[in-house]
Amino acid sequence: MPLIMRVMCGRVSQSVVGLVAMLFLLAACVSHNHAPVRDLEKPRKVTWGSHRVIKGDTLYSIAWRYGWDYQALARVNQIKKPYLLMPGQKIYLNRKATASSRKNSPQKTIANKPSEKKRTSATKPKPPSVMANSALRWSWPARGRLIQTFSKWGASKGIDIAIEGNSAVRSAADGVVVYAGSGLIGYGNLIIIKHNATYLSAYANNRKILVGEQKKVKVGEKIAEISSSRARKASLHFEIRKHGIPVDPLIYLPKSKS
Repeated sequence: MPLIMRVMCGRVSQSVVGLVAMLFLLAACVSHNHAPVRDLEKPRKVTWGSHRVIKGDTLYSIAWRYGWDYQALARVNQIKKPYLLMPGQKIYLNRKATASSRKNSPQKTIANKPSEKKRTSATKPKPPSVMANSALRWSWPARGRLIQTFSKWGASKGIDIAIEGNSAVRSAADGVVVYAGSGLIGYGNLIIIKHNATYLSAYANNRKILVGEQKKVKVGEKIAEISSSRARKASLHFEIRKHGIPVDPLIYLPKSKS
């Protein structure tokens, strides 16, 4: 083989070896920098730090914000039913309750005032009623076009329904309103309904809220209003959470919106 051919073959071989080595390094980088798919399937809840209660907060809204099951959050902070909170109280998000959380418990504050004990026991709200999972009958929360579906990787924790004109927002199942307000960033006017010890549902971006906290609602009952115009396109964001974990609402809702 002529000398020039041997030189060219040698250069080609070196280039191929270099290219293979580069691809190997890139593959190694990709495999180390990307989290496994199983770690992305469920949104991770916050398990460090604390939340300072402000006016309008409920245990349910705090649990919703940080991805907790409300019962687990109550156990960590040793808060008993009916889950009364006080402005300024610290809600700890770590897995182990601390002495500070017990000290800040609103139930103990009430118990230390004998003169108010009788009045408090007579006026405190009753715990929301609990239904068995098998007794739940789900219904669509609004009429409209489905424009966003649930993502198990956390990009969308629920579904979005485009609203044309004026539309009523209705309870997707029997339950008790445990939050009604606009304190959760990104949800606008939000309603959270407790259906039983397992399931909660949320209705976000409402124009007007028609129900208050602790109100019992039936499936299909009107709870809010949402409207769309030429200048403003509206959509209802709807979520269902099972033990604090977002689940696909389309698994529970009937196939037809009627």
